[in-house]
Amino acid sequence: MNSHIKSIATVALALLLTYSAKEAIALPQKIDRPVTIAKSQPLTDTLIVPGERVGPITRTTTKQDLVKLFGASRLVDKTISGAEGIGSFAATQLKLDQGRSLLVVWSDKTRTKPLDVRNLGSAWKTREGIGVGTSLSELRKKLGNFKLYGLGWDYGGTILLDSSKLSRYQGKLILRVDAASNASEKFPNDYQAVLGDGTFSSSNPHWKPLGVRLTEIIVVLNPSQE
Repeated sequence: MNSHIKSIATVALALLLTYSAKEAIALPQKIDRPVTIAKSQPLTDTLIVPGERVGPITRTTTKQDLVKLFGASRLVDKTISGAEGIGSFAATQLKLDQGRSLLVVWSDKTRTKPLDVRNLGSAWKTREGIGVGTSLSELRKKLGNFKLYGLGWDYGGTILLDSSKLSRYQGKLILRVDAASNASEKFPNDYQAVLGDGTFSSSNPHWKPLGVRLTEIIVVLNPSQE
């Protein structure tokens, strides 16, 4: 198996990155006593440190920590369906404004060990300034010329970080890009040229008219040991 595909597939299988968000259901939270909303300072730390933290959320953060940090009213527990509908996994949605919302996926139903943080709003950025909405041209300035998978399949648009200046983030950060919503209609030839499970250079001229931007960031906090 191609080493790039094996690397991506291993992370995807371990963390079940291709869960079906449409099948996510909110679970009612049992409240035995009045809940005091956490009187914390407004969230200003929106830094992503791959493998370490997303703002105040670290490798050791628990659900109860989230309650203390943000207040129970801003949290919604969910059950996430695994790839191909196999299995179910605990997650907690943090509902904040100004592009600061996110989803914590837990290792089990105790919600005491986060696997990863995803569904990040546009306010969250790495030290390099990479966040949801970053254009392909900006990514090339920060990552150098890199390789990525073609569009239109399970791992479509995934950047191969080991081919970039940020290879140190391999296994700690997953970045995926996509074309603008109308790109396939406006530029069908260019769009078709970068479809499929092959790898493409970020300098491929067919990307240029497609309005490619970063659409997904997954920060791995506790990778599978398998």
